[in-house]
Amino acid sequence: MTSDRRTPVGSSAGAMSSDAAFGCASGGTPPISMGSGAAPVTAARDVPAGSPEFRSSLRILLVDDDRTLREGCASVLQIDGYNVTTTGRGDEALDLLKRRKFDIILVDLYMTPVTGMDILRGALDAHRETIVIVMTGNPSVSTSIEALRAGAWDYLPKPFSAQHMQILLGRASHAVMVARETREFRTQMTEQHGNSDRITLLGVSPAFRQAVDLARKVASTDASVMISGESGTGKELIAQFIHRHSRRASRKLVPINCAALPEPLLESEMFGHRKGAFTGADRDKPGLLETANGGTLFLDELTEMSHPLQAKLLRVLQDGVVRRVGSEQQDAVVDVRFISATNREPQEAVNSGVLREDLFYRLRVVPIKLPPLRKRLEDIPLLANHFLAHYWERHRPAGDTAPKLTDSCIEFLRSRPWRGNVRELQNVIEHVAVIAEPAQPIRPEDIPVYEDAVSHPPADGVSAAIMSDAYHSAKDKLVAHFEKEYLQRLVVRAGGNMSRAARLANIDRTTLYRLMEKHGFRRDELSGTLE
Repeated sequence: MTSDRRTPVGSSAGAMSSDAAFGCASGGTPPISMGSGAAPVTAARDVPAGSPEFRSSLRILLVDDDRTLREGCASVLQIDGYNVTTTGRGDEALDLLKRRKFDIILVDLYMTPVTGMDILRGALDAHRETIVIVMTGNPSVSTSIEALRAGAWDYLPKPFSAQHMQILLGRASHAVMVARETREFRTQMTEQHGNSDRITLLGVSPAFRQAVDLARKVASTDASVMISGESGTGKELIAQFIHRHSRRASRKLVPINCAALPEPLLESEMFGHRKGAFTGADRDKPGLLETANGGTLFLDELTEMSHPLQAKLLRVLQDGVVRRVGSEQQDAVVDVRFISATNREPQEAVNSGVLREDLFYRLRVVPIKLPPLRKRLEDIPLLANHFLAHYWERHRPAGDTAPKLTDSCIEFLRSRPWRGNVRELQNVIEHVAVIAEPAQPIRPEDIPVYEDAVSHPPADGVSAAIMSDAYHSAKDKLVAHFEKEYLQRLVVRAGGNMSRAARLANIDRTTLYRLMEKHGFRRDELSGTLE
């Protein structure tokens, strides 16, 4: 059964107060109000969901076989001005999807014989940009992640309050508004610049193309993406590519490096602060989450974020609610797409306690792993020639003929370890472009070799001198080399803070100091800021 009937304000037919709760647990428990432990929410009127005229233009489909819940939800949404169609049967919902386009769909995940997942897939097959919110009385991690990976925009665990639903619908409405703006933006860009990608991802290696293909597929959704890979592999470029090909392309991509700022400053930057929250806070300041509203927030080096900040970020992911530093109330409700990146293995970060498991599952709906350059050897000629042409044009007069990389030079580049990955190759080729003579061939001896690149054995092998030693001697040298290099990188990564370095290494400070003494390090040699 479907219904387009509007319920007038004050009508008793299915009307509910905004404090009522909708939905039952799978055991048939009657609806209950959210208890004191539930997260407070901002009034729906504060949600940036557009004007009443915009809300009335939205087509919403509500699918649930629970008649009481269905009619109650529809009543609240109709009072808010939405154009709502309801049905209690999955087959009727699929038939409606074939005949009409809906902007937002709320669907119960557990229905028979046509399930909520069937309706989710049918909706996205019919119209890829439809926002689908799944409602579930059994919000397990596996089912929620499965729905999100299948293209669901978000999920609404039962029982939920009317305000919770209004907040979520307000955010979804805002996303629809942004998507419409983006379509207009793309039309203008195509008219002005042609149908170009604007961001070029160069590479033919299978591992890299697989990552790019996945990025292209997930770009059109609002699913959270976690990009992993060594430093310099292009994680931020992939994030930019996803944003530019998303329905949020007309809004901002806001990057923030979680490792570059100390915890108090990172919290203030992300969440904003109230006047007087700390010394120097002489005015209210919105954070980057509010700046990214309607767009994308790129969290670089996510695993460097402290646990208290991770918990606060999780609240934004769940409810879209932002509380500024020093505030005792909810300051904003935001609609943000999250892309995160880390140069360490995310699952290992969870296992070692560095990354919260609940945040991990929320942010890693779609994982993308970028291969290091040493596993993309077939891409090196393509990248090197691209960088040479780019930097020759930037640094040289227009009339100068660009030099060419010889075959022997390409083979030399392919033989390098490239611990800095594509970024290191880019810097090396820029150096070549600056010093090379016009129209002259570039040979291996023209390629700069930095001491840092040869002073340690490559990650995939060991030096011939060590390998020629006796077994126990070679082993001791390799272990000593590893410990020494690890300590240097660890303390730099921790910004000279020994307590943080010990936490990152998952060892106690006594062990850390003992290792430093073993290798003859003084703390002031590693960093001038050690505590």
